[in-house]
Amino acid sequence: MPILPPPASSAPVEVRNQPPDRGDVDLWASDPALREAAARAGAPDAPLAAYGRDMGRAEMRAAGRAANRTVPHLVPVDSAGQRLDEVRFDPGWHCLMRTSIAAGYAALPWEGGPGGHAAHAAMVYMAAQVEPGHCCPLTMTYAAHPALAASDALAAAWQPLLVSRRYDPAPRPLAEKQGATLGMALTETQGGSDLRATATRAEPDGEAWRLTGHKWFCSAPMSDGFLTLAQAPGGLTCFLVPRWLPGGSNPIRLLRLKDKLGNRSNASAEIEYDRALAWQLGEIGDGIRTILTMVHHTRLDTALAPAGLMRAALSEAHHWVAHRTAFQKRLIDQPLMRAVLADLALDVEGAVALGLRVAAAVDRAEDGEAEAALARIGVALAKFQTNKQAAPMIAEAMEVLGGNGYIEDSPLPMLYREAPLNGIWEGSANVICLDILRTLAREPLAAEALAAELHAAAGADRLYDAELRAHAARWPGLPNEAEARWYAEQTALLLTASVLLRGAPDAVAEAFVATRLGARRGRAAGAFGRRESGALLDRLEPSTEA
Repeated sequence: MPILPPPASSAPVEVRNQPPDRGDVDLWASDPALREAAARAGAPDAPLAAYGRDMGRAEMRAAGRAANRTVPHLVPVDSAGQRLDEVRFDPGWHCLMRTSIAAGYAALPWEGGPGGHAAHAAMVYMAAQVEPGHCCPLTMTYAAHPALAASDALAAAWQPLLVSRRYDPAPRPLAEKQGATLGMALTETQGGSDLRATATRAEPDGEAWRLTGHKWFCSAPMSDGFLTLAQAPGGLTCFLVPRWLPGGSNPIRLLRLKDKLGNRSNASAEIEYDRALAWQLGEIGDGIRTILTMVHHTRLDTALAPAGLMRAALSEAHHWVAHRTAFQKRLIDQPLMRAVLADLALDVEGAVALGLRVAAAVDRAEDGEAEAALARIGVALAKFQTNKQAAPMIAEAMEVLGGNGYIEDSPLPMLYREAPLNGIWEGSANVICLDILRTLAREPLAAEALAAELHAAAGADRLYDAELRAHAARWPGLPNEAEARWYAEQTALLLTASVLLRGAPDAVAEAFVATRLGARRGRAAGAFGRRESGALLDRLEPSTEA
C-alpha cells in the first residue's frame, strides 16, 4: 500500500476585515444621551459613573454569556430524598447579582437621596445592556417597598435587608441573612392578567395565614419571599410568603422551571403552595390595590430595560460598521448604512429620554400632585412605546452585522430573544392601553398633567406644534377602546418629542420630530429620505473605545 506524502505545510489563514474585540466599554462615559437624560432627571452621577464602568468591563459580559448558556436547573430533592426545591445558578449569575446589589440598583430610591428613582432607572438601562435576566429579582426587590408599607411590622423586618448592599443567596430564614431579595407569584393558569380570577385560597392561622394553590409563573423562585395574591374569606388579598422559616423551608413546591425563549439566566418557576405560611399585606379584599403599588414601579423598569437592549444592539452595530469595509469603503462611510444607524440611534435617544423623564416624575411625585399624575400615565406610555420598538430595532441591528449577528458568539441573538419579554411582563400592550384609558377616565389630573407636559414644548418646532394641534383635534375626549393603541403610540411619540425639544441637542430633537411626527417615510429603518446623519452618529463614537 503506497504511503502518501505528508500534506504541504501552510501558513495560518490570515483573518482580515473583522472588527477587534470591544474590550472594556464604559457604559456611562460612552453614552451622552444617558448622561444628558440623567442630568435632566436629577440623578446623582457618581454612582452611575461607577456602575457604568463596572458593568461595562469585558469580564461582566463574559459572566452574562456564561449565565445564559449554563441555565438554572432545579434540584427538587437532596441525595437522601429530602425535599430541597432549590434552583442552582451559574457563577456568572452570582457575579452580576453581587455587582448590581453593591451598586445600589435596588436600594438607591429608598435611601433618601435626590433622584433615586432616576438613578435606579439609569442602572436598569445599563444592566440590561450586559445581562438583562438578573434585573428581574432586583427589579421586584426595588418595587416591593410601597406594598410593604401596608404593614409596619413587615416593613420593619424586611426593608433593611432589601436595601442592604450585601448579596446573600444562602437558603436561610430572614433573621440569618445579610441581605434579601423579593419575588412575585401572581399568574395562575385560568387568569393570566385577570388577577381577579385568582383561585389560590388563604385560611387564617392565628396571626398568620396558610395558602393553598398553584401559581403558573413565579418570578425568581430563590428569592427570600414572594408577594402573592390569594382568596381570603373577605376577598382577594395580598400576602407576603417567606421562602424559608426558622427550622426549615416553607411548604412551597417548585414543580418545574419554565423553558423560556429568552431571559434564560433567570429562573421562572411553576409552584404550589401546600399550606404555606404567609403574612397579610394591606386590607382583606384590597389585594389588587396593594399589589398595584408594586406593579407601578416594576412597569418603570419594563420601560427602561428594552431601551437598554436597544442601546446594546446599536453599540454592537456601530462597532461593526466602524471597523468593517465593503466595496473599498468603511461601512460607516456609506450613505445608506449611515441612514440606518442614525434612524436606530433616534429610537434609543427617544427611549432613554422618555424613560428618565417618567422616572424623574416618580421621584418628584411627593412634591406635587401633577408630577404624581404624570408618573402614573407616563410610565404606561413609556412601557408601551419602548417595547413596541425593541424587537424590530434589534432585528435591524442584527442585520447590520449579517451572519455574524445571527450566531451565538454575538450578543445580538440574546438581545433579540429578550426583546419581547418586557412587553409581556407586567401587562401586555393591550392591558397597558386599557390602563391608560382608565387613568384618563378616572383621574382628570393625569390628563391635565399630560397635556401640560406636551404643551411645555409648544413653540419650539412648527411640525411639533402642528402635530400637537392634530392630536387634540383627533381626540378631544377619551379615545374609544379600539383606538387605544393608536392613541398610546401617538401620545408617547409626542411626549418623547416634548422631552427632547426641551433638553436634547437640537440635531437630535429636530431629527426625531421630522422623522417620527407626521413625516412621509417608510416603515423600515433608514427609510426617511435625505437627512444629515453626522450629528447623530458622532454621539455613538465613544462606544467603540475601550
